[in-house]
Amino acid sequence: MQVDIIGVPIDLGADRRGVDMGPSAIRYAHLHRELQKIGHTIEDHGNVEVAIAEMCNISEPNLKYIDCIVPMARRTAGAVATSIQSGHFPLVIGGDHSLALGSIRGAAKHKKLGVIWVDAHADFNTAETTPSGNIHGMPLAALCGLGDPRLVRLWDESEPVLDSRRVAVIGARDLDAGEKKNLRETGVTVLDMEQIDRLGMFRVMEQAIAQISQEVDGIYLSFDVDSLDPHHAPGVGTPVTGGLSYREAHLACEMAAETGKLIGMDLVEVNPILDVQNQTAALAVELAVSALGRRIWSK
Repeated sequence: MQVDIIGVPIDLGADRRGVDMGPSAIRYAHLHRELQKIGHTIEDHGNVEVAIAEMCNISEPNLKYIDCIVPMARRTAGAVATSIQSGHFPLVIGGDHSLALGSIRGAAKHKKLGVIWVDAHADFNTAETTPSGNIHGMPLAALCGLGDPRLVRLWDESEPVLDSRRVAVIGARDLDAGEKKNLRETGVTVLDMEQIDRLGMFRVMEQAIAQISQEVDGIYLSFDVDSLDPHHAPGVGTPVTGGLSYREAHLACEMAAETGKLIGMDLVEVNPILDVQNQTAALAVELAVSALGRRIWSK
């Protein structure tokens, strides 16, 4: 297939700077070459225009940089929608997870989506529940219809972008009290690290796929590299110990690919400033290639 690479160099959603350099680090880790090796055609669309922090103001402490994040989300949504309408596979590289406000919205423009959200965090806060005001902790809630109207309805949509019953969070291990309540009330499937420990990644992904793939036109995979244990992915802004192993992360991507329904993917939160010899960016490339069909033994 044709893979459209869309960079979103945003670090406005998080407190730590540097994740805006993630797209460059991922490209530098031979993303194009590795995807071409498994037969895909690549078109790199460059980076979506994103304001830098020095151009923006924090006018609302519980919604930091919202006035600059919303235009980014609109541009990202447009780029992803165009890719999917052309029959291509959008691979969105970031950048912090606030970019999913746009990427998943663009993917859902003409399709009913199921979403697999692999992350140490559920990103299900709102302005009322957030302990930090960081919008990278809010995108999934907004996509499911919760939160500030500017995030929930970028273009005055009448319905939430996602049906929360068709969303599964995989690998969570750091949830705020308010977002736990939001998750329970909306019916999002949360398969945390305890369940992965007890059941194994294979059974957890089986459950997730069965839940989110019913009556949908496609599956979108949004993968935050902080879902991995910091031993494997040191270059992230919000590391949490006890995360996914290298093989668990690959298995999640491989099983998403095997559904035959995967239509797009985010790779987010690679921070080269905090990385060790671009290790985390190289891992992100490997995960993208697994999600796009590479196997150890060809079937």
